[in-house]
Amino acid sequence: MKMTQKNYQAMAEKRAKGSPIFKDCILAFLAGGFLCAVAQIVIDLVSRTGMGEKDARLIGSLSLIFLSVLLTAFCVYDNVAKHAGAGVIVPITGFANSMASPAMEFKSEGLVLGTGAKMFSIAGPVIVYGVMSSVVYGVIYWLIQML
Repeated sequence: MKMTQKNYQAMAEKRAKGSPIFKDCILAFLAGGFLCAVAQIVIDLVSRTGMGEKDARLIGSLSLIFLSVLLTAFCVYDNVAKHAGAGVIVPITGFANSMASPAMEFKSEGLVLGTGAKMFSIAGPVIVYGVMSSVVYGVIYWLIQML
């Protein structure tokens, strides 16, 4: 039997396992809420030391970044993300994981050509897009203000 595109697609759809959407949404909600709660606890603790609110929020964000990079280094983040889904992938922790994961994978190639170069393989386009979008937005805003 010759396998055509339509035959293959029909076979793949028949064997594809359905995703439990409701369960996935609940797990993502709980995981994202847990991350937010951890960040808020850090912010509250730092605020009690007398630091300003702006600095406390910065330390809260940095603690989430540090936690996700640490979990990535110990190969735990992927297992958590497998169950928590978008709850840990979408926020700042997912971006930190996308930076740290290639760096850990290619560390055997050296600090510059391995870790340094591969660290931006995934995150580089995101950073470039963000910078370019903000420039375009700034020019449009400036033109509107000039009118």
